[in-house]
Amino acid sequence: MKYTQLGRTGLKVSRLVLGTMNFGPQTDEPTSHAIMDAALDAGLNFFDTANVYGWGENKGRTEEIIGSWFAQGGGRREKTVLATKVYGSMHRDGETWPNHDKLSALNIRRAVDASLKRLGTDYIDLYQFHHVDRSTPFDEIWQAVDVLIRQGKILYAGSSNFPGYKIAQANEAAARRGMVGLVSEQCLYNLFERRAEMEVIPAAQEYGLGVIPWSPLHGGLLGGVLKKEAGGKRRTEGRAAESLADPAVRARFQAYEDLLDKHGLAPGEVGLAWLLTRPGVTGPIVGPRTPEQLSGALRALELELSEELLTGLDEIFPGPGPSPEAFAW
Repeated sequence: MKYTQLGRTGLKVSRLVLGTMNFGPQTDEPTSHAIMDAALDAGLNFFDTANVYGWGENKGRTEEIIGSWFAQGGGRREKTVLATKVYGSMHRDGETWPNHDKLSALNIRRAVDASLKRLGTDYIDLYQFHHVDRSTPFDEIWQAVDVLIRQGKILYAGSSNFPGYKIAQANEAAARRGMVGLVSEQCLYNLFERRAEMEVIPAAQEYGLGVIPWSPLHGGLLGGVLKKEAGGKRRTEGRAAESLADPAVRARFQAYEDLLDKHGLAPGEVGLAWLLTRPGVTGPIVGPRTPEQLSGALRALELELSEELLTGLDEIFPGPGPSPEAFAW
């Protein structure tokens, strides 16, 4: 396993992040435990979750599954860098009530205690803001985070789905309080969706945040979806089907799969390996539903992408270019 520092911190994390969003909704508890054991055995130490995972009536279920895995002992908690998130409402019946979501100091206090209970641990390594809260000033958010750090309940704070200017605002507000501020940004980033390169990733690099891409295969589209579709191994649906309905988009994915066929490489592994070459990226989040899918993701760590292949990928999926040149001239 390869490791790197998380942003400007001294924290060492694996270059792949185990995403747990499927644990509960699609993957049962025993299989989830088996995946986490396999990840740890492979040296993958960075696990990501969120308080709302489990979804609907089962919000919080994913954290509970992780907690029951930690409870088995064997150094599981001590070996794991644990990241979870706060923002969404935890009401399971659709009820809404003031101060039970977003990033007020009150909700942060309630949410972290509830996550700690579900996770069966007394601290969270990386506590992430799942979305921007436009109604709560950063001074209030950092005051709440400062209390949690002093209490030993969290070690670091990160963001998810923040635009570049909010990363700057957040860390400038933290600096005025003499705090470390955000150390990571979890954003949508992959070969097909590269808009983060315009401002989010430059802001993260400027402020020393590690970038943690989610949906690294863009909902499976970068995992060889057309070949699987043709072989009857996958039925494309949802956003993926909508994307492929556009002939121009479908042609780009066909060109991608043809290019990798020429090089004898697996599309999913290349999609992950490409992210590992990108400046500022700590590691992409992989969300396996089975141990076999985890094995496939781990193989991406061994790939060395040639300059010829990287150039070909850029031709099929060109980036937006730097800001402001990308839109100003």
